[in-house]
Amino acid sequence: MNLPNKLTVLRILMVPLYLVLFMWPFPCHYLLALLVFIAASLTDLFDGKIAREQHLVTNLGKFLDPIADKVLTTAAFVGILAAAGGGFAWIWMWCLMLILTREFVVATIRMMAASGGEVVAADQWGKVKTVMQYVVIIYMLVLLELGSWGIDWLSGVLQIGLVIGMLLMIVTTVATVISGYRYVVQNWHFMKEDE
Repeated sequence: MNLPNKLTVLRILMVPLYLVLFMWPFPCHYLLALLVFIAASLTDLFDGKIAREQHLVTNLGKFLDPIADKVLTTAAFVGILAAAGGGFAWIWMWCLMLILTREFVVATIRMMAASGGEVVAADQWGKVKTVMQYVVIIYMLVLLELGSWGIDWLSGVLQIGLVIGMLLMIVTTVATVISGYRYVVQNWHFMKEDE
């Protein structure tokens, strides 16, 4: 349990705090949830950086890091769907379903690889889709916080902001699906029967 792995576990432990702040309606609760989400996202940046620079990459880290990412982003996306879906809820729902399907497929391949004694780390596309998901989540949390202020002149701006958020979510979903497809193609040999 080296420092990068401790940071990864910390990211997982921050998820319940994020959800409490997100769901509990008090002044600036979206802002506090946003700050917790950003702090958790930074642990994702630092755990990998420290692990590579100090040669602390472990199989446990390769296993835990993607799980921590998925727990954090899934919690955030489900909350955003509930709070900001509105007229676009069906689009958010389909995007979330595709994102989660990709994660289940990748997790299944990882488990099959692990059963053979191998650990499969995320590739560059996986890292890109994670960053894109973080950007969409942070953007939507900012909109939710601004919307909670109840300022009349902001309402029109926020409506445009929600449309932009939906478009960002669609682009992010496409990147997520592409990364999942590449992951399946590159690791298909784990799915084959033993000869």
